[in-house]
Amino acid sequence: MSSQPPTPASPARVRREPPRFRPVAVRRIERVTPRLVRVTFAGPELEGLTIEHPAASVRLLLPSPSRHEVEVPTWSGNEFLLADGSRPVIRTFTPRRVDPTALELDLEIVVHAGGVASAWADAARPGDRAAISGPGRGYPVDRGAPAFLLTGDETAIPAISQLLEHLPDDVPVEVRIEIAGPDARFGLTDRARTNVEWCELPRGASPGDAMVDAVRRADLVPDVRVWVAGEAAAVQRVRRHLFDERGLTRAHATVRGYWKHGRAGGADED
Repeated sequence: MSSQPPTPASPARVRREPPRFRPVAVRRIERVTPRLVRVTFAGPELEGLTIEHPAASVRLLLPSPSRHEVEVPTWSGNEFLLADGSRPVIRTFTPRRVDPTALELDLEIVVHAGGVASAWADAARPGDRAAISGPGRGYPVDRGAPAFLLTGDETAIPAISQLLEHLPDDVPVEVRIEIAGPDARFGLTDRARTNVEWCELPRGASPGDAMVDAVRRADLVPDVRVWVAGEAAAVQRVRRHLFDERGLTRAHATVRGYWKHGRAGGADED
């Protein structure tokens, strides 16, 4: 009886190393709403950071809770690791504003119970240290599109706000945003031909239910471009609805999971 040669092990997946971390410090903190904090970071290392498209992403490196200092991790070929082998505190956000002259970067962070970045932003003070890596992919705007639908939960508000600043002025835009309560509303835009609907999540409903319902109710004109971001399971439901039930052309929709309900670790757009 002949023996079979052992099956060679599959090679470990090696991911492309992300851009380097740039040390920064908090310069200003502003409450956009009771649930949304705008943190302005600054530092000479921000020189050269450019964002080509709206709704891009950057990684925010925070101090480890036990250390209170920012330790820049090493790329292992698959993930970032600290010197002791532990994982650093890294979350992903939309770079809401980059000022190359003042060397400033604004991030808008949703404040909610149980989030590491949320707790950090809620307690942040000028001078607090962090680091920024990026950018990640953005959304190339199709300027020939006849209409846009922008939908997401509160974590998508910064990206949606940025998209509204980059879309063609003469194109109609529908915006549907899931919020936890009325205190999340604010003057999102004064852009013409734009309809904004704030969709409050019913008590006891799963995250994303209001967002999914908003997409189901949306009137999609032919060749509309759709951009959706939010809780991962919810955007999967949106994806199935758009492609399987509505027959939307896949090239006309961008659907991104920003975070996972029930999992510590927060959002990652990449």
